[in-house]
Amino acid sequence: MERGEKAQRKPNILFVFADQMGAHHMRCAGTPDIITPTLDRLSETGVFCTRHISNCPICSPNRATMLTGTYPTTHRLMFNDTQVRTDLPSIATLANENGYRTGYIGKWHVDATPREAWIPPGPRRLGFNDFWAAYNCHHDYFDPKYYLNDSPDLVRRDGYEPEVQTGLALEFLDGQRQAKEPFLLVVSFGPPHNSYELVPKKYQDMYEVNRIRYRQNCREIPRESLDPAWAQPETTRDFYALVTSLDDMMGRMLKKLDELNMADDTIVVFTSDHGDMLWSQGLLYKCVPYEESVGIPLLVRYPRGLPVPRRVDAPIASVDILSTLAGLAGGECPSSVEGMDCSPLLRGEPEASEPESAFIAMYNRYLFRSDFPVPEWRGLRTRRYTYTETTDRKPWLVFDNQDDPYQMRNLAADRASAGIRGELARDLRTRLESLGDPFLDQKGMMKHFKVGA
Repeated sequence: MERGEKAQRKPNILFVFADQMGAHHMRCAGTPDIITPTLDRLSETGVFCTRHISNCPICSPNRATMLTGTYPTTHRLMFNDTQVRTDLPSIATLANENGYRTGYIGKWHVDATPREAWIPPGPRRLGFNDFWAAYNCHHDYFDPKYYLNDSPDLVRRDGYEPEVQTGLALEFLDGQRQAKEPFLLVVSFGPPHNSYELVPKKYQDMYEVNRIRYRQNCREIPRESLDPAWAQPETTRDFYALVTSLDDMMGRMLKKLDELNMADDTIVVFTSDHGDMLWSQGLLYKCVPYEESVGIPLLVRYPRGLPVPRRVDAPIASVDILSTLAGLAGGECPSSVEGMDCSPLLRGEPEASEPESAFIAMYNRYLFRSDFPVPEWRGLRTRRYTYTETTDRKPWLVFDNQDDPYQMRNLAADRASAGIRGELARDLRTRLESLGDPFLDQKGMMKHFKVGA
């Protein structure tokens, strides 16, 4: 390594994540009609993780998992709008300890306060001490608002929220132009989470509703059975438009890094907290173990540390992000962090270990369609299989994703699959035991872990 300050300086980290964007919602991931040139370039110039998995496909629990590198049964945020533990190390507290300037912009949603409440400086901000332009939770993208740094006064802006948030990110990056310390900046966008129609017309106009092709497992829903706001063609168009808007914002941030000559020494991450069914299996939203819900994007670019573009097909999960970033940055994580350091995989080291499976879970019931109630469930996503059980400990949704990539054939009762089901059931039982997860229904989990007590 070269001597001097430049050789010793740790890399910057720009960590950007969407809300409710599935792994396949990029052209580079197999959706031909979606317009994502920036993300496609990232997939070609960095590391493209093709089996990135949301450990808990709903907003708050998985956000807390990404920020703390722990599972919901550890960070205790198992249900939306409950409080994450503030005594755990987080991505920001670890960055602070290593001399980073930390900033957070956008949707927070790991706090139990009312969604509109101010989150004061201190432990509830999980170590984001230097710059704060965040709002706990809302999804009106034409009503941008946030609390700035230490002030309890709400800031309201005109325009489209991701554009406002990107502007704040560019200002933060400009402020690092002469800084001696590295930075960690997290940008948390609200789209493409519904309401899907809240997107600038210029992005809608990039799509022709009648020319969009659906995934093979999309079920056509008659218009008369839906609220007009959820008409299937328009919903899909608007969702794609929201993703394209984020692609545009990502391009602006990458351009700024280039202008500031920071690109080579900045780890750029793009991911999401969970996916969106977007009419696959006739469903919308999340909370189910189908691939469209648990599969999420993960693109990592770091020219100095990851000079060779590659694809990684291992089942890396959200819980692994913190450890992996620490590994890329040359740091270490405390024992409380439960994720695996996958940086050797991203670097292409020949002896690198990979996760055998990603643990997936939903701790509460969910209902979108009356004929498909979603119970509490736990499961595993391996390279090949998706295996889930409900609280009666019976197989629920089981898929061979190699032979059935669109998950059209449930193997939960398939006689020929009894052997692999038994193997996966044993693996799941071992994982539950290691996590101290009693696998109870929602009320039972709340009582067991004293959630809301």
